Amino acid sequence: MSDALPLSWRMVGFQDFLGIRVVDWQPDQVTLELAVEPHHLNRSGIVHGGVLSTLLDVAMSFSGLHCEAPDQLRKAMTLSLTTTFVGPARQGRLRATGTLRGGGRKTFMASGEVVDSVGRLVALGEGSFRRRSGSESPEDVAE
Repeated sequence: MSDALPLSWRMVGFQDFLGIRVVDWQPDQVTLELAVEPHHLNRSGIVHGGVLSTLLDVAMSFSGLHCEAPDQLRKAMTLSLTTTFVGPARQGRLRATGTLRGGGRKTFMASGEVVDSVGRLVALGEGSFRRRSGSESPEDVAE
C-alpha cells in the first residue's frame, strides 16, 4: 500500500493482497484496476470467479463512499451481491467500474461491471450496501 495515496484511496487487507487499485473516483462512481497475475487464475487458466466478484464488490461499495477529504475513510458492508459472469479473462488488466444507483443515508444500491484489457465485458454485478456508523455523510466521517 502506498503512503502517497490519499487514505480514502488505499486498499487494505484482502483488497491490497489481490492488487486492486483505485484509478478514478468521483461522486457516485469509481474505477478500479487489477493486473492479472498467476495467483488470480483458476485451474482452467482464467481469472477465478471469486476475484471477479471481489472486484465488483469493492467497486460497487466504493461508489457510495466517495469523500473529498483525502484523510477521511468511509466504510460500508455488503448486504447483498449478485454477480453474472459473461466471459473469460486470462491476462492483462481488468477494469471494474461501480456506479451508485440509489438509496439513502445508510443503505444504498449500486451496479458494476468488469472489462478486460481490450474492453470486453467479463462480469456484471448488482448489490446493496450499508454505510458503517460515522460514514453516512462525506462531510462528517468518523475515523
